[in-house]
Amino acid sequence: MQLHFSPSMRSITISSSGNGTGNGGFGGGGGGGDLMKIKLAARHFSYRTLFHTILILAFLLPFVFILTALVTLEGVNKCSTIDCLGRRLGPKVFGRADDSGRLVKEFVKVLNQVNTEEVSDSLKLPDSFHQLVSETKNNKYTAKEFALILKGMMEKLEKEIKAAKFAELTNKHFAASSIPKGIHCLSLRLTDEYSSNAHARKQLPSPELLPLLSDNSYHHFVVSTDNILAAAVVVNSTVRSSLKPEKNVFHVITDKKTYAGMHSWFALNPVSPAIIEVKGVHQFDWLTRENVPVLEAVENHNVIRKYYHGNHVAGANLSDTTPRTFASKLQARSPKYISLLNHLRIYLPELFPNLDKVVFLDDDVVVQHDLSPLWDIDLHGKVNGAVETCKGEDEWVMSKRFRNYFNFSHPLIAKNLNPDECAWAYGMNIFDLRMWRQTSIKETYHAWLKENLKSNLSLWKLGTLPPALIAFKGHVYPIDPFWHMLGLGYQNKTNIDSVKKAAVIHYNGQSKPWLEIGFEHLRPFWTKHVNYSNDFVRNCHILE
Repeated sequence: MQLHFSPSMRSITISSSGNGTGNGGFGGGGGGGDLMKIKLAARHFSYRTLFHTILILAFLLPFVFILTALVTLEGVNKCSTIDCLGRRLGPKVFGRADDSGRLVKEFVKVLNQVNTEEVSDSLKLPDSFHQLVSETKNNKYTAKEFALILKGMMEKLEKEIKAAKFAELTNKHFAASSIPKGIHCLSLRLTDEYSSNAHARKQLPSPELLPLLSDNSYHHFVVSTDNILAAAVVVNSTVRSSLKPEKNVFHVITDKKTYAGMHSWFALNPVSPAIIEVKGVHQFDWLTRENVPVLEAVENHNVIRKYYHGNHVAGANLSDTTPRTFASKLQARSPKYISLLNHLRIYLPELFPNLDKVVFLDDDVVVQHDLSPLWDIDLHGKVNGAVETCKGEDEWVMSKRFRNYFNFSHPLIAKNLNPDECAWAYGMNIFDLRMWRQTSIKETYHAWLKENLKSNLSLWKLGTLPPALIAFKGHVYPIDPFWHMLGLGYQNKTNIDSVKKAAVIHYNGQSKPWLEIGFEHLRPFWTKHVNYSNDFVRNCHILE
């Protein structure tokens, strides 16, 4: 059997044999084997129309394919029938929204209703998301019941997280206030060395260099600390960064219990060509009880001792306190704030009567650039060259104003201070002692300390900076922030590039670089100035 199409495509002939060829086979009577002849309707479309139709389909089909693929990725692959696929694709193709948006809106309504309701203490809450799903299937909760359970789980989780954070901050506070075993060992071994080794007791500096201790053509640095390793880093980093280290004179002041160990360290580890002296507070004739009665009162006042050495969590309303506020309060209660060493800088003009200018360095700083240009800064008759802390790239570290340090609900503070006044930083300061001696800064400092004692510490809580902010009011000259970068002891997101560029970096805060809680990525800037090959350091297992 064969099919024969006419050239015009208007008729089809079905024949039983293959001899119907040529035009004859398609004619009216030739080829007796013809079984059937079918005439087709006239063509109503042209080849051009067909060509255009194919073009349009070729253009649309890729988009249909992409849409199908996207829906498949969203879960259409779970559909097993064309009907299911149609239900999924239909709203997308024809622009109709599915029900998910409506369901979300309805659930948000339920959540808003539940938001104002209290979760009953008797409500049993699932311990995990898996248990929540399982119980929801078994119990067939209403939307409101489900939302209440969800709210209860969230509130419980928030309380647990907050309690854990406060516990972490408390433990961190105790860690920051403690003395690491290695550093304590170092002090004990060096103290023992002082008593048994004559070299550890040699005079610092040697007799022929004593006149240089009051020579104002040299650059004088003052460091007040009872941490031997920290003092060594401050001195070593300053000498290494100096263009003319032979012009540097260091005055290291420590307490009586640390004096022998501190002296031993610098006697056995000279910082030549720089000059260094080590003095204990007991060796200053001026530091008598008559001259510092307020500080003695600070150390012996019962309320003060309880505040700094007592239970830091008992009585605290943690429900209304944020972790950051709690951390700040804990930091303010560090025992170092009632140490005489921490208040010594207010007596620099009396302790060094023959000096005109000094740079005071805290023991938690590292010097990275030559500091000699500080002596060339014109302070314009001011006493204290300091970096202001109310403006800078780091909004947490450099956003300190008087409101951050003082209790402005107290009438005495509200009357005398401006909450928006910019604060400045201790840690690296250039002091003009000549101008200082012409002021009443020390007397103002003492007067405000007395007022704070009278008010049971209700004027301020944080250490030595608040009374200094008041005492130096009108006597501070702002210097370039390049000279002093702060926050490395509490801002773990400190910009590393900024750290590398700063002249002095300051690990103010709890996370000191010599503590286990120090920030790992910031510690190397400090540890590179520690001599880990030193016998005393190795024997005390102070590891790099």
